[in-house]
Amino acid sequence: MSARRKVIIDQDTLGPATTNLQSIALLLQSPAAEVLGICVPTGDHWRDQQVRHALRFLEIIGRTDVPVVPGAVMPLVNTPEATAQWEKQHGKLVYNGAWDLNRPGKWADPRHTPDLVEGNPTTRPADETAAAFIVRQARAHPGEISLWCAAPLTDVAQALALEPALPSLLRELHFMGGAFHPMTEAREFRHTPRREFNIRFDAEAAHAVLRTPWSRVTCSPIDVSNHTRSTPEMFAAIAKSDTPLARYLNRFGHRNRPMWDEVAAATWLDESLVTRFDDYFVDVNLDCGPGYGDMLSWDPGHEPGRGERRARVQKHLDDARFYEAFVALCSR
Repeated sequence: MSARRKVIIDQDTLGPATTNLQSIALLLQSPAAEVLGICVPTGDHWRDQQVRHALRFLEIIGRTDVPVVPGAVMPLVNTPEATAQWEKQHGKLVYNGAWDLNRPGKWADPRHTPDLVEGNPTTRPADETAAAFIVRQARAHPGEISLWCAAPLTDVAQALALEPALPSLLRELHFMGGAFHPMTEAREFRHTPRREFNIRFDAEAAHAVLRTPWSRVTCSPIDVSNHTRSTPEMFAAIAKSDTPLARYLNRFGHRNRPMWDEVAAATWLDESLVTRFDDYFVDVNLDCGPGYGDMLSWDPGHEPGRGERRARVQKHLDDARFYEAFVALCSR
C-alpha cells in the first residue's frame, strides 16, 4: 500500500456542513490522505466563528487529532469600506462572504462569536498562525505536502512572505477558485463570468500566489463544479452508515446546493474524475475598475509575459463517479 499523501487544508469553514466542511470531510475520510492541519481565514464568514465551526465539526466526527489553525482576519488590501465604495461605482456584488451584512447570520464585528446550532466547541485552536504553520510543516516535510485551498488565498500569500522558497518546499498547490466560461444562469455569474468570490475577496493575495513558481498548480474553477448538486438521496444513502459523520450530515447537510469545494477535494484525491484539463496562463485583474478581482487567462504563447504562471484548469467532470465518491467516502 502506498504512503498517504500529506495535505494542508486552507478553508473558510462556514458551518455547520456546507460545501466548506463537506469538502473537508472527504479529505479526512480518505485513506489516501494524511491531513496535517486545517487553516482557517476569513472568507464566507469571519475567521473566529469559522474556527469554532471547524473545531466543533472535528469533535463531532472524532478527529480532534487534526489541528485547527487560525488564519488571516482580513485580506491583504481589500476592506469592507473599500468594497462598499467600489459597489457605489460599479454595482452590487451578488455575494461578498463575511461582509454580506444584509444576509441572515452575518455581522460587522469580526470578534463576535455567538452560539453554534451544532453546539459550541470545547477544544481550542492551535496557538500558531496559519502562515507560520504552513511554513513550519513545509520545512519539516520538504517536497511531500500538497496545499489544498478552497478559501481566499490570504494565508498562502502571508506564508510566501514568511518563506519565499515555499514553492520549492511544497509538492503542489490545488485550489478551488476562479471562473472562466461557466455555463450557468446563476445570477452570480450571468453578467460577470470571470468574477468568483475566493479570488475577488483577496485579489491581491490571489495575484501574488498565482504568480509564484509552484512545481504544480491545479485550478478547480466554477466551470467544473457549478452544475453539480447535493441531493436528499445522497444524504439518505450516507445516513445508512449511521456514523457520527453520517448523523451530522443527515441533520445539517445542505441539499440541492452546488458542490464547489467537494469537487475540488474529490479531484485532488482522484484526478481521474476530471475528464478534461486545459492549460492556461492565469492572473488576477487588480485594476480598481469594474473588473477588479476578475480571473484573467491566456492560452500558452498568448500571455503578456509579465510574470503570469501556468496552471492546469479543470474543465469537465465525470459527474456520476464524483457523486459515487462523495457518498462512499462520507459513508466510511
